[in-house]
Amino acid sequence: MKMAVVGVGHLGRIHAKIYSENPRASLVAVVDANPECAGAVAEEFGCQALTSAGDLPLDLDGVSIVVPTQAHAATAVPLLERGIPCLVEKPMAASLADADAILAAAEQGGAILSVGHVERFQPGVRKVREMGMQPRFIECHRLAPFSFRSMDVGVVHDLMIHDLDLILHMVDSEIESVDSAGGAILTEVEDMASVRIVFKNGARANISASRASLEPMRRFRMFSSEGYVSLDFQKNYGIYITRGPEWDTGRVALRTLDPIVLALRKDWIQEKVLKVTELELAGEQRPLQAELDAFLDCIETGQAPEVTGHDGRRALALAEQISTAIREQAW
Repeated sequence: MKMAVVGVGHLGRIHAKIYSENPRASLVAVVDANPECAGAVAEEFGCQALTSAGDLPLDLDGVSIVVPTQAHAATAVPLLERGIPCLVEKPMAASLADADAILAAAEQGGAILSVGHVERFQPGVRKVREMGMQPRFIECHRLAPFSFRSMDVGVVHDLMIHDLDLILHMVDSEIESVDSAGGAILTEVEDMASVRIVFKNGARANISASRASLEPMRRFRMFSSEGYVSLDFQKNYGIYITRGPEWDTGRVALRTLDPIVLALRKDWIQEKVLKVTELELAGEQRPLQAELDAFLDCIETGQAPEVTGHDGRRALALAEQISTAIREQAW
């Protein structure tokens, strides 16, 4: 499949590298407004360098769009109208109007449209979906040091939107209410945000995001009547805790046992009273690699993307609601 990447900064170069190494793909061109950047990446991966997406070959099988968010619609719409499948990096667009224009172009051209919510492809997230867990409470922490990238959007659209998409993906319900707080620290837009979402089915989610932290953290925890899952995306580690085979008798004994005895019977608690399972995540594909493989699958088979344009718009609409509320009560 003949592939191209538009926008080959930090993330776009990784897209180009993955396509160049995939036996199903042939990276034919990279595009960047900076000719030196385009030239360097093209030379590295042995493809054509262009400075305008309008100069891309007509017979492309697919394109990754990794330009700044403000340019997503202007870049994606002409390609989609030509019927070229596109993977548009998150956030889908700079505004809901732009997102609607992208969706309309995809429909007009009959083109596949996928949105780059890469955390859907985390091994831990895939395992949890396979388990069929129905979350009643979700807690997310996504913290990062300031990177000087994605400064055209605030932390809600830059980082938190990953977790917003995951939550909307996990909870099968409409939203009842959203309570948002946050503010600017280092830039002109919000650099930290804290949000509480209540769903109509009673599920709740607390999300915090910051791009002004000293240490990175990407943790996602889900609680339900069946058990509890904790995922650490940073370490690619996850555990699942549920009732063990001796839950009914063990919990009665736990009420009367001396704390010193309890400390000595830790194995019994974790193996019998509770069942603590480490999720097998080692050896799984890296999320971006899995995402691009899934995009190639869609091109090859015509199947719907795992993250559709409508999914991207839904996450964007929620991010817009949150960031608007934060601006209205800005520090």
